Amino acid sequence: MEEKNQTSVTEFILLGLTNELRIQIPLFVLFLLFYFVTVAGNISIAALIVVEPRLHTPMYFLLSNLSLSDFCYASVIAPNMLVHFFSSRKVISYSACAAQTYFFGVFASTEGYMLAAMAYDRYAAICHPLLYPVIISKKVCIQLVAAVYLGALLTAAVYTGSTFHSTFCGPNIINHFFCDMIPLMKLSCSDTFVGKTMIFAVGFIFGFTSLLIMFISYAYIIAAILRISTNEGRPKAFSTCGSHMTVVLLFYGTALFMYLRLPSSDSGMQDKVVSVFYTLVNPMLNPMIYSLRNQEVKGALWKRVTCNYRGQFH
Repeated sequence: MEEKNQTSVTEFILLGLTNELRIQIPLFVLFLLFYFVTVAGNISIAALIVVEPRLHTPMYFLLSNLSLSDFCYASVIAPNMLVHFFSSRKVISYSACAAQTYFFGVFASTEGYMLAAMAYDRYAAICHPLLYPVIISKKVCIQLVAAVYLGALLTAAVYTGSTFHSTFCGPNIINHFFCDMIPLMKLSCSDTFVGKTMIFAVGFIFGFTSLLIMFISYAYIIAAILRISTNEGRPKAFSTCGSHMTVVLLFYGTALFMYLRLPSSDSGMQDKVVSVFYTLVNPMLNPMIYSLRNQEVKGALWKRVTCNYRGQFH
């Protein structure tokens, strides 16, 4: 039994996005730009919330954690992917592959659960404005964030454990640009039914719970907004939630398409394209969505920029 459980694979070979040499450099430049914008945007949002006193509210505390999550989960994938554009043999060790799978699971799960916490925060702010400081107190806000990270750590542990509990004894070529669960399970020499069942069960429980929280929160939010009698109040309330709803649709839309659709034999390139969106494009767009649609963030950013500009000339 001990020999059977031992894996004979010590490394994996990633095929990457494409083998077309003529587009390797353009793709490298494009994804390097994506990653640079992702790092600059998310770190700027998080730093701005820390240094700007008027942004020291539960909503922006949650947003700063979302930005850090975006930065981290793009960083788990992008650097290795960029290096492999110029590698003749795109090799990743077994342990590094497991680590990449785990940390990607941690930060991707953090993103999903943080969006649910932010939806609950908006529900409390719009539907119960007078009780909001009590419902989302500083203590409750910290507990929410702690629960998000704990849930993400447990989810990633189940995903990674279920994936690498399988025996890898044959092909070690992953038709992807990072170590993802679906292409890895296709390489398993052992029965993956239990692992897939565990992944589905945990994903369904945590994912469904997060989506349910968001659906219920926004059902109450929309009902509350429609009851607002003034014409000025409705746009302001909608703008408060518009950014969050856009991010939710981008994140869950691509993730659900990737993991809940029926598998097909020719889905390799399709998987890679969709994966690019939820690993690199979404984390890049999120700070833009929040900064362009949020008047308080734009105001705080403009204040900091103008203060620094004036300070250079005095």
